[in-house]
Amino acid sequence: QVLLVESGGGLVQAGGSLRLSCAASGRTASMYNMGWFRQAPGKEREFVAAITWSSRGTLYADSVKGRFTISRDNAKNTVYLQMNSLKFEDTAVYYCALDPRRFGSDRTWYDYWGQGTQVTVSS
Repeated sequence: QVLLVESGGGLVQAGGSLRLSCAASGRTASMYNMGWFRQAPGKEREFVAAITWSSRGTLYADSVKGRFTISRDNAKNTVYLQMNSLKFEDTAVYYCALDPRRFGSDRTWYDYWGQGTQVTVSS
């Protein structure tokens, strides 16, 4: 019912920046909470950031606080993740997700997921 497509990943040097985008189609995501997760090889998928439908509330993993910023443009049905001061440890596949009812870091709360976009940070 909802299709999420991430873009903006790539290869970047440590200390650099990337901005990820997630475009939603199908049933509008403008009134839903959105989140970003990431998964590195051999590791579980972990929470990165979340934002409420109104953009009045945001939540960040401790590992990215002060470096990453989540935002959304409901008119475009798009959520963004601005990543600054990237570290090698940020290397992972980044996934966009939609939670129709809840707001938080628990990945089991999210019902819809994108295909992921690879972020590789070299050092």
